[in-house]
Amino acid sequence: MHTGLVTDTALSRETSTALSAATAHYLHGETMEAIARRLGVSRSTVSRLLKQARESGLVEIRVRSPLEAPRLLAAQLRRQLHVTVHPVPVPEEASDVERLDLVAAAAADLIGARIGSHETVGIAWGSTVAAVSRHLTPKPTTGTMFVQLNGSGNTRTTGLGYASDILGRFGRAFAAQVQQFPVPAFFDDPATKTALWRERSMRRILDVQAAMDAVVFSVGAAQSSVPSHVYTGGYLEPSELAELSAQRVVGDVATVFYRADGSSADIALNARASGPALAQLAAVRRRICVVSGESKLASVRGALAAGLVTDLVIDEPTARALASTAV
Repeated sequence: MHTGLVTDTALSRETSTALSAATAHYLHGETMEAIARRLGVSRSTVSRLLKQARESGLVEIRVRSPLEAPRLLAAQLRRQLHVTVHPVPVPEEASDVERLDLVAAAAADLIGARIGSHETVGIAWGSTVAAVSRHLTPKPTTGTMFVQLNGSGNTRTTGLGYASDILGRFGRAFAAQVQQFPVPAFFDDPATKTALWRERSMRRILDVQAAMDAVVFSVGAAQSSVPSHVYTGGYLEPSELAELSAQRVVGDVATVFYRADGSSADIALNARASGPALAQLAAVRRRICVVSGESKLASVRGALAAGLVTDLVIDEPTARALASTAV
């Protein structure tokens, strides 16, 4: 009498056949028709065997979206660093310039989403922020102002044209006012800076900076693959570069330098720098840092240690390197 029960032998045989069919189909790419001919069964039987293999756990199928990896990486970095990270996927074969362009475009989109009316936004000039400014799309605002964070003059040029181009693009994109900062990037004498900072014309700009709702900046690095403007634009003498190296400086934000642990005290050049103190920047509500290239890894770590970042737009390879060393 047939009881309807499947014997252990039959179960084992069917499982073995399902495993054989699944291995041939999923690992070796054989079609169901080819498997059916080899096993001497119908195509529908092979289809049933493959379904059985999936349902019994012999086969697990995973679909990995290329958009999933950056999301998971962003979540991991948020847990590690306590900042919002926006990893930007880049092709493996992308050059340093192409990578920067992709990161700059992503940063421009983020800035467009985050900056609104009646806000004061500080802008630190530099190669990366210049690239961001070229990708901005129009978003008219009311009562918004962009203010230059640090002076751009040196012994060779006033730097006004370079900084003005960057600020101008931000101003036009947001239909906003712009405020330049017509002072040297570095003063020869700290006393000159102290005296000038007491002038009413300078106090007006400094007061605007003190009321900032957001800042947009990158991190400077002496050995960056896409050279940081402060290191290539005639702002630093060889003796000053040697001094920064001796003081274990890893980067700067708005021409204010810091070490790997985020400290900036007792770095002599900072007393002559026109950029805001790092503690002032860290107090701004929204701080958007844009970074491209693993050559800036030490610089971005130092900026994070100094508490300068709330939003980090960064290429995915550098983000992965950052995640592997974060504690």
